[in-house]
Amino acid sequence: MKPPRSNPGFTIIECLVTMAISGIVMAAIYSTLYSQQKTHVTQEQIVAMQQNLRAAMYLMKKEIRMAGYDPTGSALAGIQIANTNSIRITRDITDDAGTGDSDGDTGDANEDVTYALLDADGDGDTDLGRNDVNGVGTQTIAENIDALNFVYLDQNRTPTASLSEIRSAQISLVARAERADPAYTNSNVYENQQGDTIFAPLPGDAYRRKFLTAEVRCPNLGLE
Repeated sequence: MKPPRSNPGFTIIECLVTMAISGIVMAAIYSTLYSQQKTHVTQEQIVAMQQNLRAAMYLMKKEIRMAGYDPTGSALAGIQIANTNSIRITRDITDDAGTGDSDGDTGDANEDVTYALLDADGDGDTDLGRNDVNGVGTQTIAENIDALNFVYLDQNRTPTASLSEIRSAQISLVARAERADPAYTNSNVYENQQGDTIFAPLPGDAYRRKFLTAEVRCPNLGLE
């Protein structure tokens, strides 16, 4: 009779080689998954930042365009404050009952509005605020806004500081991602349409940002 064949199994060297190869494969898989997850989170932040920025710009353009709307001619509507980082507009767009009929004053909701930066939650990060004097008060329109800038133009599209000469406004916004990216360094300098610097990150800044600028004409200003 033939003796039974022995089954020696794997040697220690074979086990070590197998473990080493498995470790390399697992490390490669983990690295790929981590990279994909990081990219996904970054893209989510960028998309959220862009949507935040566009929604804020849309609302400001819509309301500033109506500055000075005064069908009765007695509301004294217009641009009341025109600073480089804030604006206050008035318009007569509704009556006391909220029916949408002008009533000769700017004392109703959404008729006296100010846009400016504020720290809504006290965390040191500035947000874009909208203050409706006769309505809901101050609300946060967009979070993590590093810069808000206005340039006011006269009928010749020349910058002016005179309220009575303003016919349009250039709006510039700089939005920041919610979290820093350790693998990214932001050294961009953000300028308005006049070439003036409105925001410059500190050295070593790791936040991704988006910049948006637009010009809005106010057809109700300067009407006799």
